[in-house]
Amino acid sequence: MGENMTEQKYEITVGIECHVQLATKTKLFSEVDNDARGKEPNSCVSPVEYALPGMLPRLNREAVKMAIRAGLALNSEINLFSRFDRKHYFYPDSPKGYQITQMYQPIIGAGFVELPNGKKVRIEHAHLEGDAGKLTHFDNYSLVDLNRADTPLIEIVSMPDIHSAHDAHDYCKELWRLMTFSGVCFGDLYNGNMRFDVNISLAEKGSKTLGKRAEIKNLNSFRSVERAIEYEYERQSKMLDAGEVITQETRGWNDATGKTTSQRSKEEAQDYRYMPEPDLPPIRLLSDQVKAEQENMPLLPADYRATLGVIIPQDILEILLDYKELVDKLAELKTEYDIQGIDKETSKAAILKISNLFTSVLLAEENSSLLNDPMPSTKQLIDLNSMIAKNELSSTSVKEVFLRFFTPEMRFKETRIIAKELNLIQENDLGAVEKIVDEVINDPKNAQAVTDFKAGSEKVLGFLVGQVMKASRGKANPSMAQEILRKKLLEMKILEKKII
Repeated sequence: MGENMTEQKYEITVGIECHVQLATKTKLFSEVDNDARGKEPNSCVSPVEYALPGMLPRLNREAVKMAIRAGLALNSEINLFSRFDRKHYFYPDSPKGYQITQMYQPIIGAGFVELPNGKKVRIEHAHLEGDAGKLTHFDNYSLVDLNRADTPLIEIVSMPDIHSAHDAHDYCKELWRLMTFSGVCFGDLYNGNMRFDVNISLAEKGSKTLGKRAEIKNLNSFRSVERAIEYEYERQSKMLDAGEVITQETRGWNDATGKTTSQRSKEEAQDYRYMPEPDLPPIRLLSDQVKAEQENMPLLPADYRATLGVIIPQDILEILLDYKELVDKLAELKTEYDIQGIDKETSKAAILKISNLFTSVLLAEENSSLLNDPMPSTKQLIDLNSMIAKNELSSTSVKEVFLRFFTPEMRFKETRIIAKELNLIQENDLGAVEKIVDEVINDPKNAQAVTDFKAGSEKVLGFLVGQVMKASRGKANPSMAQEILRKKLLEMKILEKKII
């Protein structure tokens, strides 16, 4: 449905505000633990979050550094001067009665995010602020948990450059990659580390005026973003076709029903009565501070696309980019092969084999828990590739050895030792394999298969190869066994014709 929007009467315009929880050890304005996962409600709270009289905020320096790094990941200008403002609203999840944010002079200026398809979505700005607490609603009462109150956030505000649900999905995923790769966010969507507010409006194609927008709040998955936009397109287009007026409002998304529902009318800036924050001085950065963060920036998705995109097909690479540890390991492999002076074609083939193991074996549902374990060493993977190149392991054995890299008892062993202990190294000695093939051909149990092959039945060759593998306890090279079998059986067939 997302792609079909381009064929419809109305053009959809989407702008997205993304709230990113920064991975600091402590909160934005106090020394309280910032990681409340699995902890009792209201256990990570100080008098600052409770807004007790006389309690003053103290700005977390590390949060400022992470905000700079996030801005650099967004290709944004870092403002050397920024300041905080109070955004007033009265709600049980905010004991202060206001949120400390950056309305007028944010720390992160204009930038852009480039999607995998090459489209660019402009960033209007991103600002630093404290998060609200969390309300849990029951039938006739609600409970408040302030563990999340004043968790450091940056809110990334995009320009209305998105015109399909699919691009919105890709934009949110790319933001997630940028924030996790740069190390500023844990990226745990389930626990709300990143949340998306999606503004959606429709207008007739060719119109220079945007329609009235609905904002869908607190989406926490890429798929939910895509589905909510698709639903809103259908809802708003039906209303416009019927001559109804779109209300500017905030709506909630129900993942189970696949529908949005009205929550409240959309507030404007004046409703929040913004004012300068009197208890915090402005942030004054030096260009050297920004430069220091720039020099320490880790590799980002664009860097991996540049180095690995010439080796790995784009669709496979986009899957791998969802797992930083996997593309990190592939980049390490490439660097090591370059250091060793391995020619490009050999290096490319080797990296491609390991990337295929990552996608087909490690990312298989039954093995996905292994992603929580330490990755194999670069040497283990290089040695595995070497054994593959020498035909020392069958395709099944390659997968078995690869999976054993993740088991505690074999994690630190050399690849060859693991294969040897598991009795998986293939027999590549021509004479040894020929001897086993002769035994299989001369075995009375296989006489019918031999006769069938001579009569022109090619399919029995697979059966005979299986018998060779069985006789060798899986150690014979199957390709070599097949080649020797075919040669010997054809020689026997020719010899019998001559005798006749």
